[in-house]
Amino acid sequence: MSIARPALRQPALVQLLRDEFKGYNQVSGRRDLIAGLTVAAVALPLALAFGVASGSTPAAGLVTAIVGGFLIGLLGGAPYQISGPTGAMSAVLITIANQQGMRGLWIAGVMAGLLILAIGIFRLGRIVNLIPAPVITGFTSGIALVIFIGQIDNFLGIKTPSEERSIMKLAGYFREPLPPIDWQAVACGSIVMAVMLVLPHLRRVRAIPAALLGIAIATAFAVSLDWDAATIGAIPRGIVLDDRLVPNRSDLELVPELIVPALAIGMLGSIESLLCGIVGGRMTGRKLAVNQELIAQGIGNIALPFFGGVPATAAIARTSVGVKAGGVTRMVSIIHAITLLIGALFLGSLLGHIPLAALAGVLFVTAWRMNEWHSIRYYWDHRLIGAIAAFLVTMLATVALDLTQAIVVGLGLSVVLFLRQASRLEVNTAPVRWDESGVVSQRLPDANVIYITGPLFFGSVNQLVERIESLPFTKTLILSMRGVPMADVSSVQAIEHIWREHAKAGGTIHISGLQPQVRGVLERAGLVDEIGEQHFFWSAAQAIDRIGELARHAEAETSPQEPPAESLDELPLGISTV
Repeated sequence: MSIARPALRQPALVQLLRDEFKGYNQVSGRRDLIAGLTVAAVALPLALAFGVASGSTPAAGLVTAIVGGFLIGLLGGAPYQISGPTGAMSAVLITIANQQGMRGLWIAGVMAGLLILAIGIFRLGRIVNLIPAPVITGFTSGIALVIFIGQIDNFLGIKTPSEERSIMKLAGYFREPLPPIDWQAVACGSIVMAVMLVLPHLRRVRAIPAALLGIAIATAFAVSLDWDAATIGAIPRGIVLDDRLVPNRSDLELVPELIVPALAIGMLGSIESLLCGIVGGRMTGRKLAVNQELIAQGIGNIALPFFGGVPATAAIARTSVGVKAGGVTRMVSIIHAITLLIGALFLGSLLGHIPLAALAGVLFVTAWRMNEWHSIRYYWDHRLIGAIAAFLVTMLATVALDLTQAIVVGLGLSVVLFLRQASRLEVNTAPVRWDESGVVSQRLPDANVIYITGPLFFGSVNQLVERIESLPFTKTLILSMRGVPMADVSSVQAIEHIWREHAKAGGTIHISGLQPQVRGVLERAGLVDEIGEQHFFWSAAQAIDRIGELARHAEAETSPQEPPAESLDELPLGISTV
């Protein structure tokens, strides 16, 4: 007799590829080709610009787009994700590059890749969803400011002292006299900005990548008029740069001081990639395989420093372009990477004539568009004070502090605001009426029902205790807790305190409407057994009926019996003898 072996679980990537390429045909291939070429046209200027914005070189940005686009796209968790250098990541990287140099940046990138890979392998991808939306919005706006401030030198064609903090860099422009401004550089940047802002509004040419056209026009002016604006320099013809990470033993000495930078890169890479997946998923109706995407991002970021690239993440702008251009599968990302590689191999010398100010113009417009204006307007229009505070504090902290510290500050403020909101406990009191006529027997107990609404935890229990202690004493209290979704040990202690103090004064407490989670907490603490199961009811109405029934029964047993009637005349009125 043979024993059937359990079927082996299929790797997530294999299943994704089977579903994705099922029914793939020539039409699908043509759509992917067109979309891949379109994305490459958009990605080329951004890759060069973000390479500079990262504190590295345009060549490093191009290598990041090629290797990241191919490797991460091949292994990713959705067919629409396009990865490469991004503005958000650039703002983190330039701070690390200024503090630790390029070698420190590369090692931190490898460490971040290992972190992202571990998050994906252990299926912890949903952790990043715990970061509140206002914090992400503030962080994004802060990054936009960091990018803008970091490109002022290139736009003006000047060189000012570098600073570790963007706020100090910005202050330097007002603290010290500026070097002479290169107006040719300003003209190059302005041309690019004008094209990027105007072109999308012209129907006949809006399909042309505005950044690429703007750079082409600015470069043509600079070359033909022999302007002296600084250029990006020659682009190496290949994807393995001379300036790259070559491991040696001394690298281990840098690891302890790079833990925090690596955490910043890893968390930002994870957050941005998954946010991109949400956007792409809404556009296509295809859900992102979260943990597989993080595995791909981890592998890609581990590999990139060894090519000379900088850390990458999924890019919302390029992903959106690929979807809108009709892309079907991950071949879009692969084709886009191959197209950029061909450009680096055959157009490297031409790309070297692009003015740095032109890339600054691209980044200025990109920084403006990075802001989540719809979310910001929503917070202000609806007067969401907590969200506005979290947004502003995170944004300012991003500019003034380390980006890792900014996220910590934003999260800390969000937790405080959440606890403040959650600690608002609503406590209402209603006296008990024992019959419809309102006539209350002297022997029935006076009672109050306390209706409690809101989470009952360490931040709100004092409100409950103070409210009950402020009420006039009634012999019977009914705590209606149907509106309490959660409770902690502090609430158990508070209820026990209320029960004991009321019992000392000769009263009784009944509890009704416990949610399963809340009852479980009370049971584990032994409070249900201590108070007595007979004092717990399904509803306040059930508790009132039971208490009234017991009181009336006790009244009947203790009331004096009437003497028997000795004649018909003495019989109570209304009683027939027939």
